[in-house]
Amino acid sequence: MNLIGKKVLVTGADGFIGSHLTEQLVRLGYDVRAFVLYNSFNSWGWLDQASTEIKEHVEVYTGDIRDPHGVKTAMQGCDIVLHLAALIAIPYSYHSPDTYVDTNIKGTLNILQAARELGVEKVVHTSTSEVYGTARFVPITEEHPLQGQSPYSATKIGADQLAMSFYQSFSMPISIIRPFNTYGPRQSARAIIPTVITQIACGKREIKLGALHPTRDFNYVADTVRGFISMAQSKASIGEVINIGSNYEISIGETVNLIAEVMGEKIDIVTDEARMRPVNSEVERLWADNTKAKKLLNWEPLYGNKEGFKKGLAETIAWFTNKDNLKNYKSDIYNL
Repeated sequence: MNLIGKKVLVTGADGFIGSHLTEQLVRLGYDVRAFVLYNSFNSWGWLDQASTEIKEHVEVYTGDIRDPHGVKTAMQGCDIVLHLAALIAIPYSYHSPDTYVDTNIKGTLNILQAARELGVEKVVHTSTSEVYGTARFVPITEEHPLQGQSPYSATKIGADQLAMSFYQSFSMPISIIRPFNTYGPRQSARAIIPTVITQIACGKREIKLGALHPTRDFNYVADTVRGFISMAQSKASIGEVINIGSNYEISIGETVNLIAEVMGEKIDIVTDEARMRPVNSEVERLWADNTKAKKLLNWEPLYGNKEGFKKGLAETIAWFTNKDNLKNYKSDIYNL
């Protein structure tokens, strides 16, 4: 599907991945409407940092994904919907699970209902590797069982199933993209890579962290964005769930040491109990099988394997250590 001449709505465009995706769609010449969360500061989130050239070519709609009327209004005249809006912080989902149900499940339902009523040509719904829970086999294919090990992952499983039910029940053109652990510039400090970088960049050499033994499959944000665009363009992705991951597994501890190496610093790691997940909620192992993405989307990571990961870390570190960017982070406070 050629997106030129199509109106593309990005929900969650004010967030980490959403802002990068919105900018890249504009660079490619697509007609983009950005759905951002309404707030009294009139902030567009990370889109506020976009260049004037980008902002001049984005139509911004402020609203709330939990409001069905606002969602339907935002979607009017749109051909493609890339649905990223969600609450994603796992620790905060222990604290306020009700908000995750409203945002992740009911918000997705609002998108699906409006898309059906408006005859939208395609919806790309965003899943997460957290729905797999601790790997029962590796690398993890799309057929891996789903395990809700946190309120966050449970709501994303629910949202995924709702999306697929609309495909099965109403033949709606829906694709589900399942990114593994995306990292890069603008990511929240609730995530492991930014929390390490910001602590080191602010002069700390005793780094407070949670569990070090779990493994992850880190995916640089530019690769994730390419995955979204490939999903939007691919007719073969309709009715499919597709992993977007690097197919490279590394432990949290090894990741921390690699960050310190790239930054040229020596550090000591201090366990902070507040950053530990409940034992049965910790996802011990994630490692993506990206065969399906290669086959259906002709997508593969440009930042795969250890060297690619180091390249992505270097680009991420360069952004975070810019003082104008670093000032947006509170490295001495644990970010839920």
